[in-house]
Amino acid sequence: MCGIAGIVSLSGAVAPPSREALMRMAGALAHRGPDERGLYRDKRAGLAHARLSVVDLSNGQQPLADAGGTTWIVFNGEIFNYLELREKLIALGHRFRTHSDTEVIVHAYREWGETAFERMNGQWAVAIWDSAAGRLVLSRDRFGICPLHFCEHGGRLYFASEVKAIFAADIAIPRALDPAGIDQTFTLWTVVPPQGVFQGISELTPGHVRIYDRDTVRERAFWKPCYPEISGPRGNEFTGSLDDAVDQVRGALEAATALRIVQADVPVGCYLSGGLDSSLVATLGRRYAGERFQTFSLRFADTEYDETRFQRLVTGAIGSEHHEVVVSRSDIAEVFPEVIYHTERPILRTAPAPLFLLSRLVREHGIKVVLTGEGADEMFAGYDLFREGKVRRFWGRQPASTRRSRLLERLYPYLSRSPVHQQAMARQFFGRDIQAYDAPGFAHDTRWRTTGAIKRLFTADMRAESERRNAVSELIARLPAEFPRWDSLAQDQYLEIQTLMSGYLLSSQGDRMLMAHSIEGRFPFLDDELVRLANSLPAAYKLRVLDEKHVLKRAAKAIVPEEIVARKKQPYRAPNALCFIADDAPAYVREALSETALRAANVFDAKSVTRLLDKCRARTGDGDLSNSDNMALVGVLSTQILHQQFVASRPGGARKVDLTVDIDHEHREEVLA
Repeated sequence: MCGIAGIVSLSGAVAPPSREALMRMAGALAHRGPDERGLYRDKRAGLAHARLSVVDLSNGQQPLADAGGTTWIVFNGEIFNYLELREKLIALGHRFRTHSDTEVIVHAYREWGETAFERMNGQWAVAIWDSAAGRLVLSRDRFGICPLHFCEHGGRLYFASEVKAIFAADIAIPRALDPAGIDQTFTLWTVVPPQGVFQGISELTPGHVRIYDRDTVRERAFWKPCYPEISGPRGNEFTGSLDDAVDQVRGALEAATALRIVQADVPVGCYLSGGLDSSLVATLGRRYAGERFQTFSLRFADTEYDETRFQRLVTGAIGSEHHEVVVSRSDIAEVFPEVIYHTERPILRTAPAPLFLLSRLVREHGIKVVLTGEGADEMFAGYDLFREGKVRRFWGRQPASTRRSRLLERLYPYLSRSPVHQQAMARQFFGRDIQAYDAPGFAHDTRWRTTGAIKRLFTADMRAESERRNAVSELIARLPAEFPRWDSLAQDQYLEIQTLMSGYLLSSQGDRMLMAHSIEGRFPFLDDELVRLANSLPAAYKLRVLDEKHVLKRAAKAIVPEEIVARKKQPYRAPNALCFIADDAPAYVREALSETALRAANVFDAKSVTRLLDKCRARTGDGDLSNSDNMALVGVLSTQILHQQFVASRPGGARKVDLTVDIDHEHREEVLA
C-alpha cells in the first residue's frame, strides 16, 4: 500500500495548489510509502504520492497518467484481478506502458467511467484527476481497508490517506474534535463514514465513489452487500448441500490466498495468532509462497492472553520460518502515544498496540506484505455476539423461560469476568428489552449500552451534545431498504461489518498499525468472490445451533491440525487499563489525565475521570477491573492523547521529501530542463 494526497481548487478564483503544500502532505505520509515520492501539479489540481513498492517495482511510479497525459491517478492498495482486467482492456484496444495495476485503473476508468470500480477485486483508495473534464473521482474499496479522508477549506478540496496530511497542507485548516464523532465512538466503538473524528474532515464511505465536477459534487455506492431475502427473490441464495458449501468455501479461500501471494513482486509473509482463521491462511500461504515463508506471532507476558502453544503447533506443521515478539503491559504503555498518532481516533482497547509492535517486527525481517485472517468472523459468523443474538432472540420468544436463558452460560468462556458467570446478573443484563428481539440492532444493543455508559464521564457540554443526537438511531436510519428482508444473522453480520470491522478492526487495529511500519496487509477472507459466496450461504451453514463458523471449520479439517479446528474460540485481546495505572506508568499518562489537560480538551469531566482513576488504582492488586472501567480508562486516555497531538500541538508536516516523480504543468520547462 501507499499514501495518497491531493488538493483541488473548487473555483477559478482560487490560486493553484502550491508545490510546498503537496510536499508537506507527502512528507506526513512517509511511513506509508518510504520507497519513492511523486507530485503532479497543474493550474487546478495537485496530487502527491508516497510509494511502498510491491508490484512492478521499476515502473510503477506515481502520479501516473494515460497516454494522452490528461487523466492522472494516485492509488493506494492492490487490484488483485488486474491481469484479467488488463487483458480485457487490451482486447478493447488499450495499450500499456507498465505492468502495474495502477495503470490498469487509469485505462479502466477511460473505458468504463466510474463503473470501473464495480469490476475490481481488491483493496484501494483512489484519486483520479481528469484534467480535460475538470473532474476529480475518489473511490474506496468495499470494506474500507484503505483509508481516505477529505475536507473543503478556503475554496479548495483536500484529500489524503490520513488526516495528518490534510493538516500538514495548510495550518489554517481548523483543528478540533467533532462531538458527533466522539459520540459515535463512545457508542459504536468507531465513527461510521462519512462521519469523522475531526470537525470538517469526512471519511469516504467504503464501497462509494465521490465525483467533483466543475460545479457539482455527487456520491453513490458502487457496491452493497447482498444476502438471501426471507421474502423476495431467491436468485442470490446458495442452493447446494452443506458438503457442497464446504468444498466451495475451501476452493474460494485457496484461490483468494494464492492470488494475494502471487500478485506481488516481493516476498509475502503471514500473521499467525493460533486461531482457526490465521492458521488456515498461513497453511494455504505456505503452499503458494515457494521455498521460504515467514510467519509472525504475538506472545504476551500475561498468560491470560497468550496463544503460543497453538501458534507453534501450526508453524511446526507447515514448516515456516517463524518470528515472535513478547509483549508486556509496560511495552503497551510505552508505545501507546505512537499508536494513537497512527490511529488518528480514540480507541477503547489497547489491542492495536501489540499489533504496532508486531508490524515493527515484520519490517525488521525485511517483509513488506503480510496475509492476515481478518474478515473470517464477520463473513462466517464467528463472534460470540452472533451466538448471543441467537440465544437472546430464542429467549425473547418465551421471556419467562428460565431454561432458555441458561443458554447464556455457553457464551464468553474466555473472559475472567464473563457477564454470564452469575445467572441472576446475566438475566438482568441480557434480558433488557428482550421482547424487542425483532428490532434492528437487537444483537448489538448490549455492546452499545455498555460502551455508551462511558458517556457518564463526559463534560456537561459534551453530554448535552450527545443527548441532542442518538448514534444508534442515526445508524439504524441509514440501513438499506433490504435489511428487514434478511434473516437475523445476516442483519447482525451487516451491522458488525459496517461498524466494528470497517472502522476498528481494519483501521485502528489493521491498516494504521501495519502502515506505521510500512507493511501492507492482505485479507483473503475479504476477497470479493469469497465474500459473495459467504453471504449467499444459509445461516445454518455458518452458525449451526451455537457452533460458530461451522462451514469454515469443516473446510479447515483437511488443511490445519485438528487441535486448531476443535479449540474454543479465543478472540485476540490484550491487557488494557492495568497498563497505565502502575506506579511506574509513563509520565504522559499523568499529564494527559491532569485537570489542566482535561479542561483543555473539554470532552471529559475532570472530577469524574479522577474517580475512575482512583477506582482502577484500588484494584491493581487483583487486576480485576470491569469491562466498562477498562474501556473507559483506555477511551479517555486515547482521546486526551489525540487532542494533544492533533489539536493542541497543531502538528505540521515539514519533513524533507526527495521526489522521484515531479510533473508540474505550470512550469513544465523547468521539469524537462
